[in-house]
Amino acid sequence: MKVNSSLDKTIIWTALVTPLSSSGEVDYESLLKLLKEQEKASHGILILGSTGEALNLSEKEKKDILEFCFKQNLNVPIMCGVPGIHLPTTLEWINTLEAYPIDSYLMVTPLYAKPGDLGQYHWFKTLLDASTKPSVLYNVPSRAGTPLSFDAIEKLKNHPLFWGIKEASGSVQEFIKYRKAAPKVKIYSGDDAMMPEFAKEGAEGLISVASNSWPQATGHYVKKCLENRLTKEEDSLWKKASDSLFKASNPVPVKRLLKEMSLIESAHCKLPLHQEDLKNTDELKEANNLVEKWLQKSC
Repeated sequence: MKVNSSLDKTIIWTALVTPLSSSGEVDYESLLKLLKEQEKASHGILILGSTGEALNLSEKEKKDILEFCFKQNLNVPIMCGVPGIHLPTTLEWINTLEAYPIDSYLMVTPLYAKPGDLGQYHWFKTLLDASTKPSVLYNVPSRAGTPLSFDAIEKLKNHPLFWGIKEASGSVQEFIKYRKAAPKVKIYSGDDAMMPEFAKEGAEGLISVASNSWPQATGHYVKKCLENRLTKEEDSLWKKASDSLFKASNPVPVKRLLKEMSLIESAHCKLPLHQEDLKNTDELKEANNLVEKWLQKSC
């Protein structure tokens, strides 16, 4: 597999939110602002993932977002989410994505069905065989209902397009097992708060929610983790800040914070998500102050 060199050099991917107007339409002015902030920070951008509410968007909305993003000619790599549970529909989505200069795909464990080892193996192999881009397989049992199969990973480890794993189980032991199952595959933390622990076990970087609101600070945080320079006090601060972004279902809190920071016009989410499921933003404001002060002091 020939991988774009920018992929291997990218240590942070921002799981980008999809900003919406108060009436629920995609807010392209705010989206452009967010894209430029990430480009300025030199972060890879993951579009149409779970943080981007891809499952709640129409096919037209998703295609329009793709068109808009690639018209900007951003100087950072782009990853795109590939969710799904209906194989023909998911293959059709991959076929749509193949027309764009996307650098990588993020393929999530099928939701709700709770497939076993063979189901996952054949599912991912079929998707990988249908694509031409390096792909990251996503372990997120809290959303998918079942973990990414170690057996499937071991069977797929030599597939030429199996490039990485996004590990969001919250378990260091699980991270270590995935590394053993596919030692040549790059593994990224899918949990901002777990980055210090995962870095010690060989994580390549972070696929982040926090970098939506704190792009420069998150970049500094990840570098310190990878260089084993993060202090216990800093680790505690970042855990507190990261936890504030998950006091309601993602991306509700981070959208509320982005609105507070005037980076997006509205914190509106597509149903079944609702911005008022986060009753209080005090923790978000406190976290934002902590991170801003930390960045000024740390840099």
